[in-house]
Amino acid sequence: MTRTASLVMSFAAAIATAIPRYATAAEITVIGPGGIRASVTALIPGFEKASGHTVKATFGSGGGTKARVIKGDPFDVPIVQPPLEPVIASGHVVKDSETPLAVAPIAVAVRAGAAKPDISTADSVKRMLLAAKSITYPNIEGSAAGGAAGVSINETLAKLGIAEAMKPKTKPAATGFATARMVAAGEAEIGLVFLSEMIHEPGITIVGVLPREISTPTGLVGFVSAHAREPAAARALLDYLSGPEAAKVYRDTGMEPGR
Repeated sequence: MTRTASLVMSFAAAIATAIPRYATAAEITVIGPGGIRASVTALIPGFEKASGHTVKATFGSGGGTKARVIKGDPFDVPIVQPPLEPVIASGHVVKDSETPLAVAPIAVAVRAGAAKPDISTADSVKRMLLAAKSITYPNIEGSAAGGAAGVSINETLAKLGIAEAMKPKTKPAATGFATARMVAAGEAEIGLVFLSEMIHEPGITIVGVLPREISTPTGLVGFVSAHAREPAAARALLDYLSGPEAAKVYRDTGMEPGR
């Protein structure tokens, strides 16, 4: 049994009486970035069992997710990362439904069996990156569809003053999970991405999260869509995704609860 499957069974049992069942079942559609995929995927079965609703979730890059929400694609519950102003200004979410869900830090990974570098300080991270033969992280330069992790990592490289120096040795990855796979396969020496996107991936060793002085964890926030077909059901899902049972899953999947 996989770690995710075990989580599903444990938490489904724990919440069976925590959510009221509804007379009419709804299908709730969710869109979110890859950083929260593992958590939401683990939480959906328990919510479905307790509420009677079904949940259909779609995950993509942070930038791509936000662009779809701003465009008005008809999802019931969108999950996005700050800045939130463009999302709210679009009119496609219910402003008062803003719900902090989780906070995702950037972590460093190396291939399983490789020595773990020192990342305890900004200077040690800088030395590690400059000494690396290659690094990988989700990064679609110049694209609104880029990953939220990539945006955060680019900011870190700029803070360290090594953004230009790292370009020749950077191998962009399409997703966070692709980042982990590239490191596991030896295609890149160092991988950087949300801890939640690689904490349970095989073939790698998690070195740790980047120091706060150079990397601010990314918040992930849920809304009820202005186009939600069943707003009450969407609100019930958001309440669950921000509740105490969800907090346990977020911590197990490499994040911290948003509130």
